[in-house]
Amino acid sequence: MKILIADDHELFRDGLRHVLDQFEGPPTIVEAGDFPEAIALVQKDKDIGIVLMDLSMPGMPWTEGLTRLKETLPDTVPVIVLSATDDRRHVLQAVNMGASGFIPKTSSSRVMLSALKLVMSGGVYLPPALLEPDNADSDGMPVAGDAAVASLTPRQREVLALLGQGKSNKEIARVLELAEGTVKLHVTAILKALNVNNRTRAVVAASHLGLSAPEPRH
Repeated sequence: MKILIADDHELFRDGLRHVLDQFEGPPTIVEAGDFPEAIALVQKDKDIGIVLMDLSMPGMPWTEGLTRLKETLPDTVPVIVLSATDDRRHVLQAVNMGASGFIPKTSSSRVMLSALKLVMSGGVYLPPALLEPDNADSDGMPVAGDAAVASLTPRQREVLALLGQGKSNKEIARVLELAEGTVKLHVTAILKALNVNNRTRAVVAASHLGLSAPEPRH
């Protein structure tokens, strides 16, 4: 696994390197200190498997930087916002633009590692405070209506509830005792019904709806 850390603070990049070294089989780390350098790296290095980027970096507005990174990277490579910002609007805007999650810089190393493992397994990580129902519909993020939810089958509601916990397709398949391919079909149908274009936005929608996830089956 090769990880790009894009942050203009060298001290933070050094600290994050030490955190990432705790992975089994430590990943290869490449670094960028601004948006142009990050974009140049992903254009040149096709082996990058995940990008951790700060929103506040020199070179260009973060919206342009994130857009260009997403355009350059394969769809399968997640871009995670790793930032000190507590501006929910910016975070949800980044999710809306295709970011695969948000990890606050104030997170402990344990939380950060767990969040990265979740994303690397195909899940989504957003901090719990970001998903409070009172805030989910006030920051420019489309929220599913009753009609959209009513169109879901009971099984799709179960899948959506587990999406709301950030679980990957494999984890959902295990909980519901389904084939992973079946879960993928349900997720595709859910995204279409909720009128969202990525599972990160589905997580926000699911949290707003307050769906309860089924218990794992034994």
